[in-house]
Amino acid sequence: MSGREEVLARLRAARGAPPPVPAEAPREYRPAGGAADLDLLVDRLTDYRATVHRCAEPEVADVVDAVLGGRRVVVPRGLPERWLPVSVTAVTDDDLTTAEVAAADGVVTAAAVAVAETGTIVLDGGAPDQGRRVITLLPDVHICVLRSEQVVAGVPDAVARLDPRRPLTWISGPSATSDIELNRVEGVHGPRNLHVVLLTS
Repeated sequence: MSGREEVLARLRAARGAPPPVPAEAPREYRPAGGAADLDLLVDRLTDYRATVHRCAEPEVADVVDAVLGGRRVVVPRGLPERWLPVSVTAVTDDDLTTAEVAAADGVVTAAAVAVAETGTIVLDGGAPDQGRRVITLLPDVHICVLRSEQVVAGVPDAVARLDPRRPLTWISGPSATSDIELNRVEGVHGPRNLHVVLLTS
């Protein structure tokens, strides 16, 4: 036996038997499939200090114009052009630098799913209409367009729709934290202003 093999053998002996495989966590405590409550989602988002706009899809550009008209916005490659008014200067994220993203006034994206119970919106960084995570973190304003059929009742319902291997970002309202004196500070870890455009038809 070589010196290397002897050392490895001693290490294995010192470690003892391998730990048992963890038992699979039970998942039947709350099955997916509950009815989604759009009013509850709006209530939660508003409570988190997000601004909610309920409108039909042809009106999305009007909302974007009211929030970011005349300003420069970053958009993911697959965002529908009809959502953007002529009043904004749209810059497509073709691997923009962080400085270029941070220089934008806002960002417009779609979403993967939203949870009514928690007021949480999930972005899929691999989806062409949602784009990289960085583009939703650096600009001061994030406009997120959400279809009513993307709203689910609870977290298990959202997890059932998502691929855990994808780059997912879960957000609940604008970025906010508090300092040591519990004063609320916004915009530290993401946009200070979140506008959710909820498509009702």
